[in-house]
Amino acid sequence: MSLEAEIAAARAVAAEYVGPGEDLVGVIPAEPAGVRVYVCGYAQDGDERWLALDSEGAPVSDRALVRDAVSIAALCELAEESAGGGDITALRAGLAELRVTENPDGIEEAEAAAAELEATLVPPPRVATIAYLDDLGRAAAKLEQTLGESGASPFAAAMKTGLAAAEELAARVERSYKVPLD
Repeated sequence: MSLEAEIAAARAVAAEYVGPGEDLVGVIPAEPAGVRVYVCGYAQDGDERWLALDSEGAPVSDRALVRDAVSIAALCELAEESAGGGDITALRAGLAELRVTENPDGIEEAEAAAAELEATLVPPPRVATIAYLDDLGRAAAKLEQTLGESGASPFAAAMKTGLAAAEELAARVERSYKVPLD
């Protein structure tokens, strides 16, 4: 079954949990520790509710698994938004222009690293996994090194800040989860 079909199936099950006046606003596949989970978001008048479904469509009640799924999904999204300054297409265009106008030493390596980062980014839909997060981190670090970043990595700084945001999101999910958590 394709990922699109899996998400559609999870969305159909998640729709069964929509409360009065509530909308299902998203289904995000995540795979913490190799276990597929679909994190489902619901909204009503600015309030949010959450439910995670397992690969069989059953609600996940394992608190740790829910937290891990939410955290890895949030961190993958942040990594995609932060890698290469957030706009890899513009970065690649800027590097190409720099090669033509100034042709500095190392520009080919920087262009290759930017192309590698772009190839690492998986277009939606995709599954949020630790391996994907690691791949993005490696590609972003390689790009930063070829660009001569000295000192703290902008990507690492964004991810460090994002850890707190991912933890806060996981806590919000726990507080507004649709079924009891173990």
